Amino acid sequence: MESNVLIEIKDLQKQFGDKKILNGINLDVHKGEVVVILGPSGCGKSTFLRCLNGLESVQGGHINFYDKDLTEKNVNWGEIRQRIGMVFQSYDLFPHMTVIENILLGPVKVQKRAKDEVLREAEELLDKVGLLERKNAYPRELSGGQKQRIAIVRALCMKPEIMLFDEVTASLDPEMVREVLEVILNLANQGMTMVIVTHEMSFAKAVADKVIFIDGGNVAEAGTPQEFFSNPKTERAKRFLNMFEYENLA
Repeated sequence: MESNVLIEIKDLQKQFGDKKILNGINLDVHKGEVVVILGPSGCGKSTFLRCLNGLESVQGGHINFYDKDLTEKNVNWGEIRQRIGMVFQSYDLFPHMTVIENILLGPVKVQKRAKDEVLREAEELLDKVGLLERKNAYPRELSGGQKQRIAIVRALCMKPEIMLFDEVTASLDPEMVREVLEVILNLANQGMTMVIVTHEMSFAKAVADKVIFIDGGNVAEAGTPQEFFSNPKTERAKRFLNMFEYENLA
């Protein structure tokens, strides 16, 4: 495994019953790299992310994270998930807790870090995403875009080495999408390693170092954003991109 490779995925296979979802995925994610996963609905994008974070078991292949193979038994997923952060479509904030209480819970209770230190970090991050003044609000008092930004701050406060984003704008109104994507773009500019599943093509083009196009559980195409969006090699990728062009014209 190369020294600057953070996660190495080799021949990853996943199935639900008799149905194959991932059929031998190979991918290296380097430190500081932003990898965007694209593909039609049902192709296995979200399942792939969930396998990287131990939320789905796998039926074959390997996920190497530093010197650990995450497909082996007895992996301490509680510890791994502190290092591989994930943000989902749903915000999963505790409704009875304020914003700041939601953010402090993991670092203080799980990582046993000093509350004052975490509070300082949380307030700095909230300030960066424009939500410091909402730190004592409850989730019900926030918009969808604000909740999603809080979910990102909560994940970042665990000090992960890599962040996984699974369609984080899918449940947002169009006007709220931009505020969340800007937060992720800023993380990319700061050098955060990320794997992102999205249907936002212009965002993918702007943020990605590498684009992976999954179709039918396989990597059908991989390359730079310029290569993929300007000159897709496969007919399937061309049809996929044409579909989004038609949507934009509608």
